[in-house]
Amino acid sequence: MSLSKRIIPCLDIDCGKVVKGINFENIRCAGDPLEIAKFYNEQNADEIALLDINASYSGKNNILEIVNKIAKEIFIPLTVGGGIKNCKNIRDLLNAGADKVSINTEAVLNPNIVREASDKFGSQCIVVALDAKRKRKRKKKEYWEILTYGGRKSSGLSAIDWACKMVKYGAGELLITSIDRDGTKSGFDIKLIKNISSKVNIPIIASGGVGNLNHFVDGIKKGKADAVLAASIFHFGDYTIQKAKKYMAKKGISVRF
Repeated sequence: MSLSKRIIPCLDIDCGKVVKGINFENIRCAGDPLEIAKFYNEQNADEIALLDINASYSGKNNILEIVNKIAKEIFIPLTVGGGIKNCKNIRDLLNAGADKVSINTEAVLNPNIVREASDKFGSQCIVVALDAKRKRKRKKKEYWEILTYGGRKSSGLSAIDWACKMVKYGAGELLITSIDRDGTKSGFDIKLIKNISSKVNIPIIASGGVGNLNHFVDGIKKGKADAVLAASIFHFGDYTIQKAKKYMAKKGISVRF
């Protein structure tokens, strides 16, 4: 029997509020993190992702208190990211109630943090997040570059090469976000997801671009992702978690109700 695929609502946090933008810009408020997390808990989301989108850029990490509050109220796994600099930050988040931590910018600046964190806490709770932007074709192949600091800075790194490197460094899961598709509701960048999923042997979370329920199916069936993440369509009431799971089940995808 195949493993159930996961649906993960994402709460992008900025200044203590849940926000959502398009292509990492034009941010608008979506509500209170605790209330939204409680709603998704009642909806039987498989996990919740909490990402402080400006922590790395601003140098301020205010998510610890939010994690503490949410972890006391909900009973599904929490993946938390934003502004993680060292293993102490990771320990603090895990102690506050996070089940997994997501590392993005710091992994690029200091890849050894992934190895060190995996050794200390176990690879199962270390997620490496890749914010990828499509660039010009390189040798007639699609090329995606890793961006850091909430999509503000270029790294010069190939997303596919970087994903493979992070697996070697001990990442237990990869969260792949297409900056080009983020908030557009035009569907996942299937080429990006499939290129990475075909080259690594750890779970992949597809992110960026969900606008309808069939996009979830495409992420799993075409992109070969193990989980699908979305924000706008859940936050603003287009669909519910339950409706998404029922649709996926009808399409032959194993999900947990």
